[in-house]
Amino acid sequence: MIRRRLNHFLAEERWAFAPHERPAMPGSPGSPEHPTARRVAYGGIAVLLGLTAGFGNALIAANTTTLQGALGLDPAGIAWLPTVYVMTNVSINLLLIKFRQQFGLRPFALVFLGLYALVTFAHLFVRDFNSAIAVRAVSGMVGASVSSLCLYYMMQALPAKWRLKAVVLGIGVPQCATPLARLFSPDLLALSQWRTLYLFELGLALLSLAAVAWLRLPPTERQKAFEPLDFVTFLLFAVGTGLVCAVLGLGRIVWWTNAAWIGWALIAAIPMLAAAVAIEHHRANPLLNTRWLGSADIVRFTIVTIMARIVLAEQSYAATGLLTLLGQNNDQLGPFFLIVFLASVAGVVVSAVTLDVERLAHPVMLAIAIVAAAAWIDSHATSLTRAPQMYVTQALIAFSGTLFLGPSLLFGMTRALQRGSGHIISFIALFGIINSVGGLAGTALLGSYQQLREKANSAALVQAIDPTDPIVAQRLATGGAAIGRVVGDASLRAAEGAALLSQTTSREANVLAYNDVFRLVALLAATTSGYLMFLLGRRTWRARKSAR
Repeated sequence: MIRRRLNHFLAEERWAFAPHERPAMPGSPGSPEHPTARRVAYGGIAVLLGLTAGFGNALIAANTTTLQGALGLDPAGIAWLPTVYVMTNVSINLLLIKFRQQFGLRPFALVFLGLYALVTFAHLFVRDFNSAIAVRAVSGMVGASVSSLCLYYMMQALPAKWRLKAVVLGIGVPQCATPLARLFSPDLLALSQWRTLYLFELGLALLSLAAVAWLRLPPTERQKAFEPLDFVTFLLFAVGTGLVCAVLGLGRIVWWTNAAWIGWALIAAIPMLAAAVAIEHHRANPLLNTRWLGSADIVRFTIVTIMARIVLAEQSYAATGLLTLLGQNNDQLGPFFLIVFLASVAGVVVSAVTLDVERLAHPVMLAIAIVAAAAWIDSHATSLTRAPQMYVTQALIAFSGTLFLGPSLLFGMTRALQRGSGHIISFIALFGIINSVGGLAGTALLGSYQQLREKANSAALVQAIDPTDPIVAQRLATGGAAIGRVVGDASLRAAEGAALLSQTTSREANVLAYNDVFRLVALLAATTSGYLMFLLGRRTWRARKSAR
């Protein structure tokens, strides 16, 4: 009896689709007409699912300092938590797509949301490093399914004629979770430290599970999808990309040349990825269509999207890092993150409203150009810079981050559909890898460059300090005088004065290093935007030439 009821609960509904309502491909929901009230419900559930998916990693990444102290970890240890989430999240879509195709949307939604709630519940019992890593790894795998459900529910919320706009909204909502997590997580931490973060995430997971159980997606068309070689390819590909993610996530913290495991990880990853590509290249029904992925259009798309993800790391690493260096934390940055959140929402909305399938590359070019201008303005920061001086530039970068994402996804998806629905798996896998690895690569590049420039700037500043210079001597005396009431020994006061000057020098060297990072971002963004402009100009010239 229980088994029969469970099968009924997980079974797809019987649905007679009209020809125009049929699913675009096996594994995706149909497109029937819905009454307005049901569309509103689908939209509300889509937003809930999107925020649930986004908070999966955002709550951890925004509060690493607190979690580091609670779990007793060093900086390298705490860096594993967000990194291992990406390691398991990056390639799981290869299997999730085929799971939907073979078993349907109803089992996919309930099984993986149930697992997500279970894993989030397990977070409450995490007490050591190993259990935290295991839970975050599983969370990364099941979290990818929630993002897919957000996209599908948003597609049901809008009429069929606005289906592409729904895709833009569905892909953009999870991106708004990061500034939102930074906005209210201080209040959660004040209630009951880090466990409150997991209780909040558990509440979202349970609400999402209840909402999906209450309002079903229209059923899909199923087919036999899995083949034995799929699992071989997935294992090689998942382990290979996971090792690359580990290197990118930890390299700048343990430093690239100081940890032997980085070299061994790359030595293992390269042949694994090569073996996965070799297997897929000779398959009749590949998970990854290597011939199409190697075409000129897709290669150019990959380069531009990776560069976009790298320069957009300016906000999460450089701007936040600079403000933290200057003494501001999540408690003091509430208005800043509120502005960033609103700008992110505005980017999603504008991207959907202005969507033009004939001009998908134009908003991407505009977004990257805006990042270049904003980063150049940020590069004039000083030690007196505070969050209000960065409101406008960081709002522009947040707006650009969500403005580019939807058109970028549709640019590749439309080309995949032109070649057949079988190319969708390859493209979704590629897009997930580009965004995940690109984000890690951006933080790794900017973080490494900041450390190198800090050393160079610090050396230059120290060389310029001459104790015989009257201004330097005055600073040393002022620093010593500040503690004169508690330190009577003159030599100790002089040493303390020198220590205070050294701290000031280190702070200024870091500020200059962040300015160098902003300039690097501006250069990379301007170069990428110029490259896109060149590609669009060449395409226009060729179209005019062929029309003659």
